Amino acid sequence: MARAPVVVHPPAEGGGRRVRVNGEILGTAYSPSDLLEFLRRTGLDPDQVDLSGPLIEWRGGGPEVW
Repeated sequence: MARAPVVVHPPAEGGGRRVRVNGEILGTAYSPSDLLEFLRRTGLDPDQVDLSGPLIEWRGGGPEVW
């Protein structure tokens, strides 16, 4: 099975979750809207992204954990 190209790492102690796309760290997201902005910058349409879908691999909690 192929790995998801987007990995959202577990929440950091200080807040936020590191976001990696195709092996490159894009930064730290503090909310779903931050994550969608990172994905928009990679060329994805945020209106078409399902945060619970197979595109995103969530580590340490899903899209409701920040």
